[in-house]
Amino acid sequence: MSTPKRILIIDDHPLYRDGLKARLGTRPDLCVVGEAGTCAEGLRLTQTLAPDLAVIDISLPDGSGIELTRELRASQPDLPVLIVSMHAKLDFIAAAFQAGASGYMSKESGGEGILQAIGTVLSGGQYLDGSLSPSVLRRLSDISGRKAKTLDASYGSLSLREQQVMRLLAEGLTPEEIAAKLFVSRKTILNHRYAIMTKLGIKSPVAFVRHAARLGLIEIDD
Repeated sequence: MSTPKRILIIDDHPLYRDGLKARLGTRPDLCVVGEAGTCAEGLRLTQTLAPDLAVIDISLPDGSGIELTRELRASQPDLPVLIVSMHAKLDFIAAAFQAGASGYMSKESGGEGILQAIGTVLSGGQYLDGSLSPSVLRRLSDISGRKAKTLDASYGSLSLREQQVMRLLAEGLTPEEIAAKLFVSRKTILNHRYAIMTKLGIKSPVAFVRHAARLGLIEIDD
């Protein structure tokens, strides 16, 4: 019998970790060797446990799972990473793959979905959850096909924080609400908004929303 593949779970929700462990426990070819609730602990355990796969959430208390993915891939290029997140917007998905993730799936997918994703990634493939919004999947397809080269080149000039602020602004949150959500000052959000509009050449709030819709950050119907 082959040695089970060693899985490390990095997610700050204990109930989700417990549910995922229980699901993976039904498979004799998979073994959860550790779990962490922060980027720092995840990085430490990855170095000490040498897992075959890291399953990472994006939103962690001390940082972004995307940045953690980038750091892990830089130090351990052969370690595959599967992002499992509640976020289903283009900016998060594209940034995850750009950081080196091998797969991305929604937490709303069922247990069979996570097993399929893990199997694909461990086999050396790439996995994108089919339950994600069709408009997001089409936009990702457009990017890979270079149909939105100019648009996404400008968007890629934004920092991850600016991309996050742009998404929240596009969803209709006020600078005050975003500041409270991200634990920063209103002035910081206004500075980010100015930088975003300058980098993307956006002149008005209407143009801002249209640009966000073309990127897939919000649904066109919004």
